[in-house]
Amino acid sequence: MAVTIRDVARASGVHVSTVSRTFSAPHLVNAETRTRVLAVAEGLGYRPNRAARALTTGRTHNLGLIVADIANPFFPPLIKAAQAQARERDYHVFVADTDEDPLLEQELIETLCKQVDGVLLCSPRLSNRVIERLRAQVPFVVVNRRLKGLTTVLMDVGQGAGVAVEHVAGLGHRRMALLTGPQSSWTSEEMLAAATLAAHERDVELVVMGPNEPTEQGGLAAAQAVAASGVTAVLCYNDLVALGLIEGLRERGVDVPGDVSVIGVDDSLPGRLNRPKLTTITMPTAAAGRMAVDLLLAAVNAGDAGTPTLARLETHLVVRESTAAPARDGGRSVLTPT
Repeated sequence: MAVTIRDVARASGVHVSTVSRTFSAPHLVNAETRTRVLAVAEGLGYRPNRAARALTTGRTHNLGLIVADIANPFFPPLIKAAQAQARERDYHVFVADTDEDPLLEQELIETLCKQVDGVLLCSPRLSNRVIERLRAQVPFVVVNRRLKGLTTVLMDVGQGAGVAVEHVAGLGHRRMALLTGPQSSWTSEEMLAAATLAAHERDVELVVMGPNEPTEQGGLAAAQAVAASGVTAVLCYNDLVALGLIEGLRERGVDVPGDVSVIGVDDSLPGRLNRPKLTTITMPTAAAGRMAVDLLLAAVNAGDAGTPTLARLETHLVVRESTAAPARDGGRSVLTPT
């Protein structure tokens, strides 16, 4: 005979409702009680019936997580952190990859809305108008895209871009390029605004090149234009673009950082393993994943009626080997790479 929730309650010495909350809203149950109930449930072989619970509560205990490109090393730490945080709250996460395609993104949202209690949109490429229409179907939290009236988690890439410009200006560079990303990218817009302001303040000429694919191929494709532009430093949309650019410059006999300094965004593993090791702007992706889940579940529990929240996470510059003083000023930077 199958073990029931009443069997677990009896063996744990608690009310049936406490067992129910242990599985449906564990954060509302005293830690000691929760541990005891879970241990008893495990010992008895009890498994909650999610389908039956969904019929009773109207909740699936599933969340959707939609990312622009799962192959981009920016996203896996966010995905893993979001899944772990959701698991702590007895939620499962369905992950979907849009391959940078806004039409596919819309299709995936419309499909997931019927199967989940809320959706996390990470770096969406859809227009504001379409997102506004879709949000009526299910609670949304958006990561790295600011939309009025929607709870949002932003990684402050603008702050990092400003620091990156100050860094190369301090090394003596006076002409630098910004390789922007996709046309619909909030990150790209924030980088452009912040880099433009910082360049003006530090008397640096900023050459904007883009839009570019947010991949190594995007960087490779931009290498010829960068080599011909006469810039001595480049801030790239992300680490992948930076790594592609370094390879493309190398193929053209342009040394990094001897001839051109290169800065990425993300602080991903490939950038740390590359030679030269990549100077980059860190993005707190794991923290963003955890925070986004917490904010989404708060919206789910409030019936999406709460006040929209804007959470902004700081970024910072990690100086490694791909930036140095311009050759005319005596070669490499005196800064110690990390």
